[in-house]
Amino acid sequence: MFEAKSIAATALRQQQTRLEVISNNVANVNTTAFKNARLDFQSAMYTTGLNPSFPRSPEEHNQKGHSVLIAGIGRDWRTGNFQRTERDLDFAIQGEGFFTLSDENGETVFTRNGSFAISAEEEGRFLVNGNGLYVLDPDGERIEIPFPIDRMDVLPTGELQFVLNGEIIGTAQLGMVTFTNIGGLEQSGQGLFRHVESAGEILAIAPDTLVRQGMLEGSNVNLAEEMTRLIRTQRAFQLASRALTTADEMEGIANTMRR
Repeated sequence: MFEAKSIAATALRQQQTRLEVISNNVANVNTTAFKNARLDFQSAMYTTGLNPSFPRSPEEHNQKGHSVLIAGIGRDWRTGNFQRTERDLDFAIQGEGFFTLSDENGETVFTRNGSFAISAEEEGRFLVNGNGLYVLDPDGERIEIPFPIDRMDVLPTGELQFVLNGEIIGTAQLGMVTFTNIGGLEQSGQGLFRHVESAGEILAIAPDTLVRQGMLEGSNVNLAEEMTRLIRTQRAFQLASRALTTADEMEGIANTMRR
């Protein structure tokens, strides 16, 4: 009886986690380049018991499961819909790849959010993201913007062209990479990812990966799918709750029985 209560309680905890993942997806439906998350389950540990009426062989053993565990939280890396902004410093990656940035500690981080700006500092003017992190070129160096310029054009290859009085006075290249296993990246918040061992090697982007200027990639959260998952989670939570209540009632009956 105690195991039944423990199994039901474990299921309730895991469904609560699933509800939190769904809530986070819905909350980020308008977040630039947000990738939809999905909670995966697996059965918990099994114990083997012997049935004395059967021969002592592995095939005849009784195996009993112990509820459900979280196998992992996966992400849907499909590209979200492009949203036109007409802003020269908004870039969207069409295809698989990430922009490279330098965080506060000088470590390289990666993002799909291409909403950039130009910082004005004593050392010069640099391309940064919305949180002031420096955008890097393929060599890992900050991208410095000459001054003055009339505009900055971005080619589909990620090459930046700085234009003054109708003439190109300088160029730079956006640093963009991909990974052997992008699902293994570690998310660190604010649309940033860090490279860890599970992500495999850092690779050059494919030739068909393009940069589109004046656009941003939207979230790929599908609200209809999230509502369906929410209903399924609610039903599973209700069933686990009912199982817990029934086990508790049966234990109460057993405790009040008289000989």
